[in-house]
Amino acid sequence: MAGATKLVAILLYGGGLRLNECLELRFKDIDFKTNQILVRDGKGQKDRVTTLPASVKEALLDHLRDVWRLHQRDLREGTGRVVLPYALARKYVSADREWGWQWVFPAPTRYFDKEAGMERRHHLHETAVQKAMRQAVLRAGIAKAATPHVLRHSFATHLLEDGYDIRTIQELLGHSDLNTTMIYTHVLNKGGRGVRSPADLL
Repeated sequence: MAGATKLVAILLYGGGLRLNECLELRFKDIDFKTNQILVRDGKGQKDRVTTLPASVKEALLDHLRDVWRLHQRDLREGTGRVVLPYALARKYVSADREWGWQWVFPAPTRYFDKEAGMERRHHLHETAVQKAMRQAVLRAGIAKAATPHVLRHSFATHLLEDGYDIRTIQELLGHSDLNTTMIYTHVLNKGGRGVRSPADLL
């Protein structure tokens, strides 16, 4: 994979994000100093914090510089607006043009919002990432089906393999029920509750 879709894939695997959660990220949601991503209004309408992979920071910053230039061009052309959550657009009239609210992964083209009577830019469509991953899977010669959501599953599985606490993983994934997170212990081939038998260490 390459470009924006590759960055999305790294964040799905490196932060355990759902595809739409990643595509709906705004610049203000990423904290490069603390290596954190704020996921707003995730599944169940809950916010959560997950990890920003250090390995992607430089490439992500380069990408955001390009996004900033795109946004500046949009502003010069009298647009540069995005949809804001809830009633923020009425409360802060010009916030939809502010850099902090811009999509991390904007769509390559603008669209006309008939209801609002203005041109806007949406975030990258999920099918762009799905198609890019499908092509990558085929090129890699992987026989099994692998969608972007598999990367989120891999995030959880690999953290369990590395010995991280199940409740920490639950928080990072945004699961309201621990039983949902416990499903990942079944793929570790470590028996009940994801425990490795001490006899296997002899």
